[in-house]
Amino acid sequence: MLPIKYSALSLLLSLPLCLATAHADENSNISAADRARAVRAAKAQPVKKASAKKAPAKFDFEGEFVDYANWKEVRAFLDEMSAKHGFDRAELDTLIGKVRYVDATVQLMKPAPPGKPKNWHAYSARFIEPVRINAGVKFWEENAEALARAQREYGVPAEIIVGIIGVETVYGRNTGRFRVLDALTTLAFSYPESPTRAARMEFFKGELENALLYARKDGIDPLTLLGSYAGAIGLPQFMPSSIMKYAVDFDGDGHIDLRNSTADAIGSVAHFLVEHGWRRDDPAISVYPVTVSANRAWEKFIGQGLQARYRLEELQAAGVSAVAVAPPNMLFGLIDLQNGSEATEYSLATNNFFAITQYNRSYFYAMSVIDLGKAISQVRAR
Repeated sequence: MLPIKYSALSLLLSLPLCLATAHADENSNISAADRARAVRAAKAQPVKKASAKKAPAKFDFEGEFVDYANWKEVRAFLDEMSAKHGFDRAELDTLIGKVRYVDATVQLMKPAPPGKPKNWHAYSARFIEPVRINAGVKFWEENAEALARAQREYGVPAEIIVGIIGVETVYGRNTGRFRVLDALTTLAFSYPESPTRAARMEFFKGELENALLYARKDGIDPLTLLGSYAGAIGLPQFMPSSIMKYAVDFDGDGHIDLRNSTADAIGSVAHFLVEHGWRRDDPAISVYPVTVSANRAWEKFIGQGLQARYRLEELQAAGVSAVAVAPPNMLFGLIDLQNGSEATEYSLATNNFFAITQYNRSYFYAMSVIDLGKAISQVRAR
């Protein structure tokens, strides 16, 4: 997805406004009953004010020794890092000697076996649930100033930022326990066989390059960087290239720390969305549930890219009818949320919905971010 977080890799690897509470039900793909149950359950849990305890700084996947330092491809990569970026070649040799092959990253990159059909309701239920909602309320309360400032400076609503961080890592609880250098080196040079193996390895070489640059820039021992099995880092799960391009020092302490600074994570998520098309002046509602006609002339609008491209009149002429009043002077995309054997749900999506899909190229993901943020906002307002 552009170079972002690991969950956004799905597209590459198959080769990542005020959403007013008053409008929450209009802008939701979760049933009112499910939403009410989630909110009631979340309300039943006390919201603690104390800061969450951080996990101990250790990694879970130690890997096994592979003599990467003597691999021709690795030596060429290290030569390039030295020539292009001025790294000490001997220090790189020492570093690569400490890197380990992690088979878990390889296995997790392999395609999943055929399973059940996509089911939006089942997917959504993983995120719009009491534990995540309560954690989101607590995170919002503890970071209200930074969230308000990000909304002022970038025009991204607090609930969208809170929704993304909640979906990604449950507010820092699940940031990944792999050594980033192990994961990226494994995937850059030991990627599993596949038709697009060469392209995938190039991608991860680029991420390994950026991980080393990021560590040097911020004075971090690169072997202490922990992240996902694909090398994504911190509360917002940015890939190293995204840290270099889009992360910001939002707490003003002179360096960027997406692992420990909630302010930096908040500002970086907002900046990323703006850089990928978020428009502060677009309407608060970013999705509008619709009905579709039996003649299926509207099918030509499905799967036409992650962008708002069509006028309302075009969609209406093809048999798409908005359930809520959609602004007539905007462009939309038609999105489908499949529900297994149950009826597919359809919505019109605006530009800002598709900006969220640039974080993770999935309709399910973007809708979960929106719905989680609204659920948290609803609980905070009570």
